[in-house]
Amino acid sequence: MPAIEHVAIFADEPAILKAFYEDVFGLRVIVDNSKSRPPGYFLAADEGSALEIIGRPFGITNVNQRHVCHVAFLVADFDASRSLLESRGLVFETDTVVENEAIRTAFFNDPEGNRMQIVWRAKPLGS
Repeated sequence: MPAIEHVAIFADEPAILKAFYEDVFGLRVIVDNSKSRPPGYFLAADEGSALEIIGRPFGITNVNQRHVCHVAFLVADFDASRSLLESRGLVFETDTVVENEAIRTAFFNDPEGNRMQIVWRAKPLGS
């Protein structure tokens, strides 16, 4: 069975969004396509998952992703991750929060409006 290699998102300012994910989640650039058209980057986490940031093509507008899609980031320290994101001016949804002994989740929009989630789990998903 294949594994998911990466998830891609659009950005009006790919270099700025790249820096956001480097700073906040510690992702590192593994492919720099900043000279391509559209420009973009692949950023990876230590365990191997990757996020592709693609420069939004001219004329393609952002959509409301609230009920369509999101990217979830597994975090070891939920409170510290949330505080870091809030310190950067990001606002979390209030009506989708889940907090119990098994899971804690919260949704926010990244600086380009892409819907994202932080997740802490007591046990790995599916176990």
